[in-house]
Amino acid sequence: MTKRKAIFLDRDGTLVVHVPYLNSPDQLKLLPNAVRGIRLFKEHGYLIIIVTNQSGIARGFFNEECLTFIHERLKDMLEKEGVTIDDIYYCPHYRKGAVERYRIDCDCRKPKSKMIYDAAAEYHIDLKQSFMIGDSETDMVAGKNAGCTCILIKDTEIHGQNSVSGIDADYCVKDLFEAAKLFAR
Repeated sequence: MTKRKAIFLDRDGTLVVHVPYLNSPDQLKLLPNAVRGIRLFKEHGYLIIIVTNQSGIARGFFNEECLTFIHERLKDMLEKEGVTIDDIYYCPHYRKGAVERYRIDCDCRKPKSKMIYDAAAEYHIDLKQSFMIGDSETDMVAGKNAGCTCILIKDTEIHGQNSVSGIDADYCVKDLFEAAKLFAR
């Protein structure tokens, strides 16, 4: 079977406006140019897979059912804009969490790379042809550890600078569309 290429996206601060412990579908707001970026990546054959830490579950701020509603709303919002995502992987764990069943030191919480590896196995993804796009050091470390090219989203005019606040990335761009313009070929 031919290996596929993918875009692994962090959710908060990369695809949607960051709201601390977002716990309601009504709080979702797509970032400017997110849809344009996803559309361009999809046109060039990339799978779009969200990989997101959701420690709010372990902290007791919301449950997995609530997260399912949030992600269904996100998919609906994107579909109304004419784009789809292929899957969403999330980590509900946090080793200092309040909810005992999620209070573990797992292998899926970024900066660890299990969510990326799981998606690669399920979808037959070539990680060397794939990208991790996010707005934090944990996103970049998870992507690097998995062998992906890493793109840091920072709303900044400092182009060509790949290290922002000590975060090492292969590229630094202002949004998903700028990332797609560089790599959708």
